[in-house]
Amino acid sequence: MTTLTTGHVGLNVTDLGRSGDFYRRVLGLETLGESADAERRYAFLGLDGKLLITLWQQSDGRFATALPGLHHLAFQVPDIEDVRRAEATLRELGATLVHDGVVAHSEGAQSGGVFFEDPDGIRLEIYAPTGAGDSPAPARSAPTCGFF
Repeated sequence: MTTLTTGHVGLNVTDLGRSGDFYRRVLGLETLGESADAERRYAFLGLDGKLLITLWQQSDGRFATALPGLHHLAFQVPDIEDVRRAEATLRELGATLVHDGVVAHSEGAQSGGVFFEDPDGIRLEIYAPTGAGDSPAPARSAPTCGFF
């Protein structure tokens, strides 16, 4: 392989409508395709026609953080103001925030973001590479994104 990039991320969800609304509002995604067939409910979400996330309604319960698999899914945005706008939307939606707002990735780091859960408890992060230098770092000895 000479080039490798992530194509899209597929997530199992319990309620396609609820999750689709959440990801569209928080990340500003558009629906690129979907199926309301009772046996095969899914949605393809993306930006500018590029597929980023697929949602599959085929789960029960909540995301199990204690089992092997996905730790968290992170989205990079251009600047810290985009992170703050996402944080405002998350608060408006009543989403579970892991820390109290924007935090640095580590003590002294310029990068940072907001850490939260989707409606099924899947751990997510929206971060910017710079601008979080004045924000607190929840864990001095470890990366913030590794232990939440």
